[in-house]
Amino acid sequence: MTYVEDELTSQPECWTRAAAEAARHTPALPAAGERVAIVGCGTSYFMAQSAAALREEAGQGETDAFAASEFPRGRAYDRVVALTRSGTTTEVLELLAGLKGRTRTVALTADPRTPVMSAADDVVVLDFADERSVVQTRFATTALTLLRAHLDLHTDAVVADARAALAAELPEGLVGSTQFTFLGRGWTVGLANEAGLKMREASLSWTEAYPAMEYRHGPISISTAGTATWMFGEAPDGLADQVRETGARWVPGDLDPLAELVRAQRLAVAVAAARGLDPDRPRHLTRSVILAP
Repeated sequence: MTYVEDELTSQPECWTRAAAEAARHTPALPAAGERVAIVGCGTSYFMAQSAAALREEAGQGETDAFAASEFPRGRAYDRVVALTRSGTTTEVLELLAGLKGRTRTVALTADPRTPVMSAADDVVVLDFADERSVVQTRFATTALTLLRAHLDLHTDAVVADARAALAAELPEGLVGSTQFTFLGRGWTVGLANEAGLKMREASLSWTEAYPAMEYRHGPISISTAGTATWMFGEAPDGLADQVRETGARWVPGDLDPLAELVRAQRLAVAVAAARGLDPDRPRHLTRSVILAP
């Protein structure tokens, strides 16, 4: 078993623990009414997109998501939340240093022995969700679970769906698809983006991700026999039929969208295995991007 397989199968337990610990982290996390930005890089950026949309949908306050390198330095926020598994990513540390003394910051990280511990005003350590694999799975979803629980949006049903996602067989023939498109709406757009990234990182697959309503505006033109379109959450009316009419495979998201991401992680590993690739060592990638001066 690869590291990533071992780590992704532990997600139900990690989510349960994060939800149980959410209340004690309340002082560090955004309060209702605050204007908040959530930042990250790669997978963490896509989790930031989902968390920001969830917070706004919950009526907790204006919330934006940015890649750390693209944060608008002239914009005012009450609090900036940084997601960083390694605690060493250059763009995140530079942003936190620039905000020091001006904007309250909190970092969610997996490693308490890294520079982020002193770079942020508050730190939430999820060391039980740390990973050895370059490809992120459980840290990202555990951080998002913590933020969902903070918003009172996490339930035991989410964990049950994750267990179902791990137990069920992947749809027959899906591994052999030549192209994968992931779709989302609202907070699940970030999950769709992350599913696409997992497939590219682990299995070198041709993948794309879009807001579901945008898929009709051009991207559906690539759908054909041998391609697959996977929906995270409820699909817009008529979209499934339109995809099937192209000859493509439609994969509905019947589980909680975060549990659907677990299924997509499993697919990435399965496609990697079918292609003789090691998902723990994706080409050209490292566990943390640290830029030389």
